[in-house]
Amino acid sequence: MKSAVITFPGSNCDRDMAVAIELVSGTAPVRVWHGDSALPDGLDFIALPGGFSYGDYLRSGAMAANSPIMRDVISAAERGVPVLGVCNGFQVLTEARLLPGALMRNAQQTFICRTADLTVENAQSLFTAQYSAGQNIAIPVAHHDGNYFADETTLDRLEGDGRVAFRYADNVNGSQRAIAGVLNAAGNVLGMMPHPERAVEDAHGNTDGRALFEGVLNALAPA
Repeated sequence: MKSAVITFPGSNCDRDMAVAIELVSGTAPVRVWHGDSALPDGLDFIALPGGFSYGDYLRSGAMAANSPIMRDVISAAERGVPVLGVCNGFQVLTEARLLPGALMRNAQQTFICRTADLTVENAQSLFTAQYSAGQNIAIPVAHHDGNYFADETTLDRLEGDGRVAFRYADNVNGSQRAIAGVLNAAGNVLGMMPHPERAVEDAHGNTDGRALFEGVLNALAPA
């Protein structure tokens, strides 16, 4: 199983993401710089980590979405390669139009750093198959622009198609319908504001995020 973690100027969770992937899969991911023109051949999984790409200049994720490597990330996603975007990675995915909606300033106008209680809404996806529908999990959040917004038609479509992956039990940032994570129509792209890579081993005080990586990485592992 061959994976990659994309690093942008201002990423600060790329190492955390790489460690989580290696811990679960047993294989270190390839580290890819945003300015590279092409992804390595044969990738099975791509992760866009959290941070503050380009200092959140213009809009969070807007400049990173136009980085050279994103052309290949978009192509890979359209071919069906699983792509996970966490926090700033989620913002990049919406700006790149791989996911609908936008991430706006938190309703409280403050940076939020805490553990958030989530409800698993869809346990049928590649990313959530190790959870149960309705399961409550605790995952850290750390963001200033995590307030998920989409028009009502889009929100209804996401709900109707089962594309809301996670929802906040206590809406920490004002996201519409308390949405914490969404899937694309094909189910191979997941964006979420909470950080599952910060909850994968006992030293973190919580391992609720590990099942996400186990679900997708084990499914991709050779038989």
